[in-house]
Amino acid sequence: MHIPKSTTDKVGVLSFADAMSQRTYFGYNPDAWLYVPDFYTEYRYILGTIGKNPLIAIGVNPSTAEPDHLDNTLKSVQRIADFNGYDSFIMFNVYAQRATAPEDMERDCNLQLHRENLKALEYVLQLCAAPPSIWAAWGTVIEMRAYLPRCVLDMIELGEKYNACWYTAGARSKKRGHPHHPLYLKKDAPLDPFDARIYCESLVETLSR
Repeated sequence: MHIPKSTTDKVGVLSFADAMSQRTYFGYNPDAWLYVPDFYTEYRYILGTIGKNPLIAIGVNPSTAEPDHLDNTLKSVQRIADFNGYDSFIMFNVYAQRATAPEDMERDCNLQLHRENLKALEYVLQLCAAPPSIWAAWGTVIEMRAYLPRCVLDMIELGEKYNACWYTAGARSKKRGHPHHPLYLKKDAPLDPFDARIYCESLVETLSR
C-alpha cells in the first residue's frame, strides 16, 4: 500500500526534465525499462518497457509498481499490449501522485505536477514511430476527483498534435461509458476505438452540474 505522506506541493516535486537528467539507473536495466523518476517517491511520471511501438496505457494514478516489480494492474497491461501486437508498454496516469487507494489522492490539483506530467506524456508520444496508441484505462474512479477529467482533456489535446489514436479494452460502464480498468480483463482482450474527446467533454459537463 502507498498512502501519501502529504500533498505533493510539500514534497518538492522534480520537473520532468530534472527527473530524466538525474536518473541513476540503480536496480534496473535501463535498456529494458523507462522509469521516471527512477527512485521510489510520492509521484511517478512514467513506468514501462522500451520498444519502437509502445501501447500507452493511462490509468488514474500510480501505486507501488517499479521495474521488475509490477503490480497486478501493470501485469495485465503488459499482457494486453503483447496480445494486441505491441512490442512494449508504457504506463502513464491522469495524475502523477502515488496512492494505492484513489480516495487518498489530494483534494486539489497541483498544477505544477500536472504540467510536468503533460511534459512526460509529450516525451512518450514522441517516442512512437507510428501515430501513438493510447489506451484509456482509468475505470470509474475517474470521478473520484473533479480535476481528473479536466486533466484528461489536456492530454487529449496534446495527443491530437501527434494524431494519437485512443482505445479502450473490455466493456465500458453502463453509467457514463467509463473505460474498463485493466485489472480484471482477460489477457486476450482486444482494443476498441474510443472517442475520448466526446466522452471526456460530456463527463466534465456532467460533473460540473
